[in-house]
Amino acid sequence: MKEEHKKAERLLKTAKGQIEGILKMMDEERYCIDISNQLLAVEAMIKKANEEVVIQHMQSCVKEAFHEDDVERKIDELMVLFRKLNK
Repeated sequence: MKEEHKKAERLLKTAKGQIEGILKMMDEERYCIDISNQLLAVEAMIKKANEEVVIQHMQSCVKEAFHEDDVERKIDELMVLFRKLNK
């Protein structure tokens, strides 16, 4: 597995643990702002994991596309992805 995928996996596993903690906080009826802050932290972690996956894609799949003359399709995929990320 590529290094960026390992980073993404670690981030997602941490986010999973945080989500479990948030669910426990909700069961315990903890303060809403504390829950919201934890949710924001999980969101940031998931965004970072996605960034790592996209970096790996550009460093491997997009680079390979230059050799296989498939660049236009890869660029189109990235453009669609970036539009989704900016919503």
